[in-house]
Amino acid sequence: KNEWLHGYLEAILDVKAGNNGGRRFDPEMKRSSIRKKLEETDMKLLFSPTKYFVEEIVNTFEETDIHRTWIKVGVGRDIQHRDNRLENMCWRVWHIARKKKRIAWDLERRRYEREKGRRDAAEDLSELSEGEKDSNPVTAAAGLSRVNSDTQIWSEEDTPRNLYLVLISIHGLIRGENMELGRDPDTGGQVKYVVELARSLGDMAAVYRVDLITRQISSPEVSSTYGEPVEMLSSPSEDVISGGVYIVRIPCGPPNRYIPKESLWPYIGEFVDGALAHIVHVGKAIGEEINGGKPIRPYVVHGHYADAGEAASLLSGVLNVPMVLTGHSLGRNKLQQLLQQGSLTREDINSTYKIMRRIEAEEAALDAAAVVVTSTRQEVEEQWGLYDGFDVRLERKLRIRRRRGVSNFGRYMPRMVVIPPGIEFTNATAERKGSSDSDTDLKSLIDRRKSSIPPIWSEMMRFFKNPHKPMILALSRPDPKKNVVTLLKAFGESRILQELANMTLILGNRDNIEDMPESSSILLTTILKLVDKYNLYGQVAYPKHHKQNDVPEIYRLAAKTK
Repeated sequence: KNEWLHGYLEAILDVKAGNNGGRRFDPEMKRSSIRKKLEETDMKLLFSPTKYFVEEIVNTFEETDIHRTWIKVGVGRDIQHRDNRLENMCWRVWHIARKKKRIAWDLERRRYEREKGRRDAAEDLSELSEGEKDSNPVTAAAGLSRVNSDTQIWSEEDTPRNLYLVLISIHGLIRGENMELGRDPDTGGQVKYVVELARSLGDMAAVYRVDLITRQISSPEVSSTYGEPVEMLSSPSEDVISGGVYIVRIPCGPPNRYIPKESLWPYIGEFVDGALAHIVHVGKAIGEEINGGKPIRPYVVHGHYADAGEAASLLSGVLNVPMVLTGHSLGRNKLQQLLQQGSLTREDINSTYKIMRRIEAEEAALDAAAVVVTSTRQEVEEQWGLYDGFDVRLERKLRIRRRRGVSNFGRYMPRMVVIPPGIEFTNATAERKGSSDSDTDLKSLIDRRKSSIPPIWSEMMRFFKNPHKPMILALSRPDPKKNVVTLLKAFGESRILQELANMTLILGNRDNIEDMPESSSILLTTILKLVDKYNLYGQVAYPKHHKQNDVPEIYRLAAKTK
């Protein structure tokens, strides 16, 4: 290789550069090796020696071979026959090859470090997500201590039943049975979420009592059940007096008026005072029963939404217990979306939704929380990432440093936990194969006596001219952001869809559209106008009422029509 390279360098130096940096290739060139290389590369017209030299030598030969050639050129000839140009070119090529190899090494090293960082982060994240306790955490200052957030995982076998958990959800109409989901913008999925969460926590062996604390409402506009101070969700066992799962309603604000969440902010302090008095009282009672008379503090305080998040942060600080936060809907993300729509100015958005006060509460709750529960990674990165108190990359680094026992110098961020939403099947009953109810022939179901089918089916099918067609089903509360109007427009503008299917819109419960909140009233009025505009009578169902236990039957009817 060295001999070939040596001759190749001499041949290139013999080529005289033309005006355009090259010249025609001479077919009579004496060097057979050069002729062979040029024929292989199909260079028929112009030959650029510099470019060809660099590509062939640097990419073909090892850096050590090029270095030996340079040494040979420098010491293998006497002074009279030494060609300085050849020696200089050999050195330059060797330098290029060495630099290229160094760049390749750097790229490989960076790739390896990135992969190692990803593996380390994945291992740390997977371990932490399973609840592993951080080992040897280092505090930045001995005099400044945060609320201890090193929660433990409790096993079902050897764990004493002594945990007291507090959930807080202030706004909306919350009760254990016959939840009025969709009645207003504040009574939606969050209400069902917190009630089912409280019940599920109460079923755990380590949990002694769960309190779901909300606002007491004694208004004639709503049911009297929302004015009851305490509602039992699940009864304790016979040997337990103070245990169980309860909805506890704390009076705050005007007692005889139902207040939407945008107007609850002035009464958060009053709510916290009442909740604190209740928690202290219950802690003493539980301590008398299971802790030898020593009061028990809550194991954790869990706030839902911004208003309850602010209340939970205050209670967490007073009681010196960890706090968990679930945002459900985030203010900065909503502000961003409303500004992008362009229909409202920032001032109008703030006056309507009190959005800046909401963001302030979310920032305070984020700073106090030990754990933030989210439903998707998108919520973590694109929604919570908008807040001053959270940064995705920095939070990951802080957690890894804390786990490895490295000081974070007082910097703290909550742990984000992604828990995808699930489905509760308690009210859903499976049909037995071969039974008459499992008949998929919709005609046989429709032709039966009305007493033999669920009432909600009759309420839905009375809208349709042809109930045999498949059903497009939308079930939500009457909120503009649910995008039901766009769905109805798409159905109304497609003749093919109208020929193939019916549409059912289950949008909460209503008695009179004019008595509903403004946003819900506008939405339902728009839907009625669209039905008339596209002449969808007999093809779109929009029943006024449904119960919570009707939801499985609604889905079952939609499945039977497909």
